[in-house]
Amino acid sequence: MSPPTRAQLAAARDRTIPDVLAPGLAVMFCGINPSLYSAATGHHFARPGNRFWPALHLSGFTPRLLRPDEQDLLPQFGLGVTNLVARATARADELSAEELAAGGERLVAVVDEYRPHTVAIVGVTAYRVAFGVPHAVIGPQDERIGEAKLWVLPNPSGLNAHFQLNDVAAEFRALREQG
Repeated sequence: MSPPTRAQLAAARDRTIPDVLAPGLAVMFCGINPSLYSAATGHHFARPGNRFWPALHLSGFTPRLLRPDEQDLLPQFGLGVTNLVARATARADELSAEELAAGGERLVAVVDEYRPHTVAIVGVTAYRVAFGVPHAVIGPQDERIGEAKLWVLPNPSGLNAHFQLNDVAAEFRALREQG
């Protein structure tokens, strides 16, 4: 599969991509919103350099490294993926606080429908804004979403310079081992 062209990326702005969910998942991962690359390809965390798929594998959630175009395999591992905000942007900082808060409300409804054991939000800043928890840190949270346990993980985007792949994978592993 060849990468999207500049024109395809531009045309992907504000597009949405379908969730990959099933009832009763062990972990429902929740991204911030799709990148233009993801929206152009139709696959979550698809941009080269995003560490979501490598972190899933290195942490032991998947037996091998999955490609973004294999996202539909996630439920067989008890995993799923959604986003706080459905519309694609070039950068997450293009989202307003109101959009993130509305996304938090939407996530509560999605969790109520699918009833995962744990929800893992990838992006502490987005979590803080979406749920009004300004001092939240990465890791397990005292709050729950419905009956689901709640974890906050580092944003796996290659733009997140605070966390290298091994750091992201270690946080995913802590979730897997204690979630």
